[in-house]
Amino acid sequence: MNHITDNPQTIAYPGRDGAHAGAAAEALFPAAALYSLPSFRAVAQAVADGDVDAGVLPIESSLVGPVNETHDLLYASSLSIVGQVVLPIEHVLAAPGDVDPRQLRVVRSHPMALDQCRGFLASIPDAVALAAATTADAAREVAEANDPAEAAIASPRAARLYGLTVIAEGIGDHPEAYTRFVSLATYTRLDRNGHPFRTALSFVTDHRPGALHHALEPFARHAIDLVQLVSRPIPHSPFKHRFDAVIKGHPLDEVVAEALRDLRARTRQVLVFGSYPVEEDDAVEAGGVVEGGV
Repeated sequence: MNHITDNPQTIAYPGRDGAHAGAAAEALFPAAALYSLPSFRAVAQAVADGDVDAGVLPIESSLVGPVNETHDLLYASSLSIVGQVVLPIEHVLAAPGDVDPRQLRVVRSHPMALDQCRGFLASIPDAVALAAATTADAAREVAEANDPAEAAIASPRAARLYGLTVIAEGIGDHPEAYTRFVSLATYTRLDRNGHPFRTALSFVTDHRPGALHHALEPFARHAIDLVQLVSRPIPHSPFKHRFDAVIKGHPLDEVVAEALRDLRARTRQVLVFGSYPVEEDDAVEAGGVVEGGV
């Protein structure tokens, strides 16, 4: 991919036009030139190579939890989180024509969307769920196949873009679903502009009883809120795990800096994935909450 120089800011997101990540990129960077890439890894690589200024990836679903691929890409790269946006997610079932969902034999979507619609999928047990790179890719694949027995779980926007008919609305397992997206860059934010900040990090403990409790004690002692804690396997180290965490505060805050020093003394490895501003209560509004776009 060639470096793009015609615009002041160039932003990459995974999937085709109509993907939820595209909407998140537009919310975070309303004046930037947006470029869709085929995968999460391609987005991270484009940012690392300097082909784009930043990338946008989903990192957490309110229904199914962390997006593991994004966590693993952060761990394997030198990229930092510099902002976030929380968007409401609406799933519809879209097909080439107006068909009865019970006649479907294939339903395509991103694995996370399939997981968020398990109840609906159970109502059409004869349909096989097939994974796609993104929900927008699923819509495109269904449109190209033009098979009345195939449908996609996608956004209403993707259904419109690819000329599909919405045959079922609101098919998610819960009426309110949200996804947290993060913007990634090759630098770490050190500014503190008066907004509350969060800091994302990863650490590896010793493999002994009480090691995790011992590692987390500095956060409790300094009254630092642990917003998220995720266990992930360490690549090339079978059955060994790391912990990805998000805490309230900025690394330049005195108590956070002291807690991180204590954490480093109690663990084998500590990596900081970046700091970014958020709303005080992390509230989610109907149009999405943009927090810390660069």
